[in-house]
Amino acid sequence: MRVIVSGGGTGGHIYPGVAIAKKIKDKNKDVEILFIGSKNGLEGDLVPKEGFNIKFIEVEGLNKKVSLKTFSSIKKVFKGYSGASKIIKDFNPDIVIGTGGYVCGPVVLSAALKGIPTIIHEQNAIPGMTNKILSKFVKKIAITFKESAKFFPVKKVIYTGNPIRSQILKADKNISRDKLGFSKDKSLVLAVGGSRGAKNLNNAVLDIIPEIKKHALQLLFITGEAQYDDILKEATKRGYSLGEDVKILPYIYKMENALAACDIIISRAGATILSEVTALSIPAILIPSPYVANNHQELNANALENKGAAIKLREVDLPNGVLGKKLFSLVGNKESLSGMKKASKSMGIIDASDKIYDIVCNLISKK
Repeated sequence: MRVIVSGGGTGGHIYPGVAIAKKIKDKNKDVEILFIGSKNGLEGDLVPKEGFNIKFIEVEGLNKKVSLKTFSSIKKVFKGYSGASKIIKDFNPDIVIGTGGYVCGPVVLSAALKGIPTIIHEQNAIPGMTNKILSKFVKKIAITFKESAKFFPVKKVIYTGNPIRSQILKADKNISRDKLGFSKDKSLVLAVGGSRGAKNLNNAVLDIIPEIKKHALQLLFITGEAQYDDILKEATKRGYSLGEDVKILPYIYKMENALAACDIIISRAGATILSEVTALSIPAILIPSPYVANNHQELNANALENKGAAIKLREVDLPNGVLGKKLFSLVGNKESLSGMKKASKSMGIIDASDKIYDIVCNLISKK
């Protein structure tokens, strides 16, 4: 079996592809898997660390607003299509899987037009433009949220959930605490703004550090590499003592340890992190990004809040100290935490990769 996986930009598109690839590799030892990505995204760093080969095409996303840059972007789309077509011809895959992000557009389209079986996976409640376009050409569409089905041809849609890497599910809480250097005797709050960071969320977390210590809590604060230096400088300027109970990191590659170790998470509402959070039954405080296409993070967060698995806050309210109020109120309410854990567990899907693997095998068998 020969498989191409394409998806990139952020971890939210990359890690589902990695999870699918690992499941296929577990089931077929002689499989050959190739990722196709863009050098502008995180895939060039993350995919090789997961043990897979990757090739790159030159492509960039199209802005909905027409400008002088639009014509340059269109030119790169055609260049990306040409590059993808050459890689596909040379690799000769049995199937091509797209997991979102503009880079998978030319890859999946080229494969579909060549008659190669194709699947796309949509992580969010509202699909991105790339997957909306590709839905007209692909054989099957796997979705994370049932709410997204209405945007796609009904006969192609299969509800699978979001694929989660096996190491996320296997990590041990106590071992993870030891690896990260945190005590097992205090609750641990994990604050993370996504693979590229989130400035306003980071500033709000920075503001609550003194209260973290007063409430005998621990904090693992992952800022994103772009904002790490600024956050660290500001923490030093304010005289915050970091170390045993409060650790600030730019990025954590082994996210499974951070998730396993924590008792509560403060996060954006990207589909991949929410899938991991519900799979592990972690109570969540979610601050959806208002800067994403179609405001899809708001709907992602609503899905958890409506079930009682999360508390949703608006980014615009963060300067008013709402994060600290909600967090410390929640920490002191064991009944609420227990209810959120149960609600989160009821939403968790841990077999999405298996479901997508079955789709892959079915499509290949019909070639």
